[in-house]
Amino acid sequence: MINKKRISALKDKSFVVFLIGMRVNKWWDIPSIFQTGMGMTSMLKELYANKESGFLGAESWGGRTTIMVQYWESFEKLEAFANDREKTHYPAWIEFYKRAKKNNGAIGIWHETYKIEPGSYECVYANMPSFGLAKVLGSVEAVGSFQSAKDRITVK
Repeated sequence: MINKKRISALKDKSFVVFLIGMRVNKWWDIPSIFQTGMGMTSMLKELYANKESGFLGAESWGGRTTIMVQYWESFEKLEAFANDREKTHYPAWIEFYKRAKKNNGAIGIWHETYKIEPGSYECVYANMPSFGLAKVLGSVEAVGSFQSAKDRITVK
C-alpha cells in the first residue's frame, strides 16, 4: 500500500545496518550464481522466522552487483547469527569459499557493517509503501521536528 504522506522512521534506539551482496564475475557459471543466491534465500527465510535472532528486516536490489540492506538490533546479534554453526549462514559461508577455490572467482561477495546511534541518521519517504528504516523501526509523519533533514538528524 502506498502511503501518500511524508513519513520518517522513529529514532529512539540504536541498530546495525548490514550491507551485503555479490558480484557476478562470470555470467556463464550459472551453478555458482544459483548456489550463492539460494544460500541467501535460505538465510532470509530462517531469519524472518526467528524474531529472537535480532534481525529486523531487509531490502534488496539485483544486477551484476547485488545489494541487500539488512537491519539488525545489534552487532552482537548479527555476529552471533553469522558464527552459529547450527544456523544457515555458517555452512553456506564455508561452502562458498570451497566453491570459490574451484570456480576461479566466478562470484565475488562483499559486506559492510555500520553501528547506528539515535540522533545520527535521518530518512524520509513520500509516496512509498512501508520501506527501509520506517518499515523496521516504525514510522512517524514527517512534520514538526521531522519536517526537514536538518531537523530529523537531530531528533532523539
